[in-house]
Amino acid sequence: MTEGVRLVMLGRQGAGKGTQAIRLAQHFVVPHISTGDMLRAAVAAGTEFGLRAKSVMDGGGLVGDDIMIGVVDERLNESDTTKRGYILDGFPRTVPQGQSLEAITQERPLDLVVDLEVPEEVVLERITKRRVCKTCGHIYSVDAPPKNGWICDVDGGEVVQRADDTEDAVRKRLDLYAAETKPLVPFYAERNLLVEVDGLGTTDDVFARVLKAVEARRGA
Repeated sequence: MTEGVRLVMLGRQGAGKGTQAIRLAQHFVVPHISTGDMLRAAVAAGTEFGLRAKSVMDGGGLVGDDIMIGVVDERLNESDTTKRGYILDGFPRTVPQGQSLEAITQERPLDLVVDLEVPEEVVLERITKRRVCKTCGHIYSVDAPPKNGWICDVDGGEVVQRADDTEDAVRKRLDLYAAETKPLVPFYAERNLLVEVDGLGTTDDVFARVLKAVEARRGA
């Protein structure tokens, strides 16, 4: 079995980092840990920070850094991650979160941070063309629609554009990424952990580049 890895994925919304994170997790046989999945699992398991998160979410609030960092700390100390590692997707989102992650991983430091670089106008086009089945969540595109109108091929549900996939909504998310998350690039570059990978091309092409970058770092 291949050796595990401890890795963070960065990239703009629509860059394809979720897809690449899943493939990396399968390749290295480690868990793919997304922020949403992590929160839902902590709530379902009734962990200390999961219960605190549930209380906030049930009240309609946003989970703050203190709870989110606690949830991450709990997850990264479970046996599957301590033994083989993980692909972390969606955390950290800010430099303060990056500093907290640094403290959490002090005994088992990150191997690498991959920044999947796709130009802003490209991801804007990708996301605004995206369409989603309202019932099963299957994703389509204006360029690759369902076979019969906007009816899902999987379960016959209605395929629509999500409210947060309109151009105005996407631009706001990209502006937020530039202001809050992009500063993590120099943060990790200063720590000699960052590798920037071209995210343009087919999924297979991008995966080959990401894998080459990870293996090169591990070899070094």
